[in-house]
Amino acid sequence: MTSNSGKEMALIAFMQAGSTSVYAGSWRHPAADMRFLEAGYYSDLGRLLEMGCFDLMFFDDRLAMPGIYGNSVDEAVRYGARPVKLDLSAVLGVVAGATSRIGLGATYSTTYYPPYHVARAFGTLDHLSKGRAAWNVVTSVNNSEAQNFGVDSHLGPKERYDRADGFLEAVTGLWDGWEDDALVLDREGGIFADPAKVRELNYRSEHFHVRGPLTVPRSPQGRPVIMQAGSSGRGREFAARWAELIFTGDPGLEVARAHYADQKKRLAESGRDPASVKICPMAYVVVGESEAQAEERERMFLDDLVDPMASLTLLSELMNYDFSAHGLDDEVTDELVEKSTGIRGLVENLRTHIGGRVRIRDLAGHRATLLQGPRFVGTPRQVADQMEEWFTGGACDGFVLAATHFPGAFDDVVRMVVPELQRRGLFRKEYTGTTLRDHLGLARPEHPAAAGETAGA
Repeated sequence: MTSNSGKEMALIAFMQAGSTSVYAGSWRHPAADMRFLEAGYYSDLGRLLEMGCFDLMFFDDRLAMPGIYGNSVDEAVRYGARPVKLDLSAVLGVVAGATSRIGLGATYSTTYYPPYHVARAFGTLDHLSKGRAAWNVVTSVNNSEAQNFGVDSHLGPKERYDRADGFLEAVTGLWDGWEDDALVLDREGGIFADPAKVRELNYRSEHFHVRGPLTVPRSPQGRPVIMQAGSSGRGREFAARWAELIFTGDPGLEVARAHYADQKKRLAESGRDPASVKICPMAYVVVGESEAQAEERERMFLDDLVDPMASLTLLSELMNYDFSAHGLDDEVTDELVEKSTGIRGLVENLRTHIGGRVRIRDLAGHRATLLQGPRFVGTPRQVADQMEEWFTGGACDGFVLAATHFPGAFDDVVRMVVPELQRRGLFRKEYTGTTLRDHLGLARPEHPAAAGETAGA
């Protein structure tokens, strides 16, 4: 079992550019900030998290309003089941201008965006933020998303990941199209850049033909940091090849330890240094000045704020399956898993955690409520104890913290939990570098030309 004793954990904020956090009832919390359509909402959150020395804030995204339940978006709109999703390029531009250190990440799909667009968007963000960009790679699994992009249905899992492999080959090749010293900027001599150090990619695969070169020079980090969150076997193989920061959804400590060990083993087998890749599960923190206060807050989040219809609406979106004909206590059978998409790893994890039978209620709760990940509940000291157990016990390299509501959940973490982690030597007291790779302890990728290789090879 790998131990992180003596190391500092990573802390990543899980964001939504819309009306709720990942917790579907967050908009109903009496202290929720409802300015989600204003730029100041996001810049304020960025400054708060930077004050807490977070490594990264990254934004989840979906390219459709939940509309699979009952073949309608009505329930998503009525119950606030994430019907609002703003364009992330604009949101991240706002936060980049309001902060100077915290990493800035966004989810972009390999299924519906072209590689050139993604390479240019994140290369630009890395320059404008001075080296703080991260791309969370997803392979979209939802028919509603497909139909918004002129396709009747989503791709199957093998085709999605085969396409994603080619997508990453093209994007990383485009990022390496300029050598680090290609820009000359010789005004007197009239030479802007060295054409021998700017190359076309001419990438061709079954799915993509990309000429290049990119219109963005090589960025401060060399390449933006690559995040990925697949939990199935194929998803873990993809992560072993590409990911530098792996976002997991393990519901309990033992499941997380097994996942951590398996993924690190896959990284080693793929020829990569397992220590060079961070694995961070999603978790909620519910902290109070006293244990009783924290437990009372937890009860409200578990019992009062998420309507069951919102849970089913979001579950239908996740599984790409209409649950309107099922009850909450129906079992999630293997047949049902086969009919849905993208959730095999999630169901397997839940079966291990629960101990067998998984009901629709369990999956729905996992998708919409605090059941989605582990909850660290209690006083600042108690919460730090729980986080330390995971971090030093072979379960993770840090945490992706999800908010029960904005901004209060992160304000509580920054004000109460971060100082306790700092006191124990588990988390930084200040930023010692300027880029996201600095924060995460990740090396800047060497340009292929320095090793005599060809970009995109």
